Amino acid sequence: MQAQETNIPDVKLIQPKRFGDDRGWFLESWNKAMFEELGLDFDWTQDNHSFSAQKDTLRGLHYQTPPNAQDKLVRCTRGSIWDVAVDFRKGSPTYLQHVSAELNAANGHQLLVPKGFLHGFLTLEKNCEVQYKCSALYSPECDAGIRWDDPQIAINWPLSGDPVLSIKDAEAPHVAGVTTPF
Repeated sequence: MQAQETNIPDVKLIQPKRFGDDRGWFLESWNKAMFEELGLDFDWTQDNHSFSAQKDTLRGLHYQTPPNAQDKLVRCTRGSIWDVAVDFRKGSPTYLQHVSAELNAANGHQLLVPKGFLHGFLTLEKNCEVQYKCSALYSPECDAGIRWDDPQIAINWPLSGDPVLSIKDAEAPHVAGVTTPF
């Protein structure tokens, strides 16, 4: 397992080692000892699994406020997604900068999204499944989001048409209207 650096030091692209033969393949998506060897020590408390039927489904940009802020370890187990982490830590030298990576079932890569970051993804094909570990339980009173197309963040989403959005995501506020809790 390798942890590749990104342009934001706290966000890592995790590349598990895959073992394959004519039957298929095997990989360890998480191993506490291996992660600790990489300097990544997390106490995962919840696993989430989402399915998106349509291409160009955009989920995000989401975060949970303290005291229930979440670290996330995100992977795509069916299809392919464009995964994004945005630094939302006021005072950080990379505030409002983002990291993006294609995660798909073929490459097995994962994105480590730390607390204090917004997270979102776009499905690049139909019938995508995304699974991710969280370091805190879901808390409705701490659930929040920022507009996916906020011009201050300026993510170049690889959309092939209009995004498929939830009402919550379509009505999310812009950064200018929110005080970051981080």
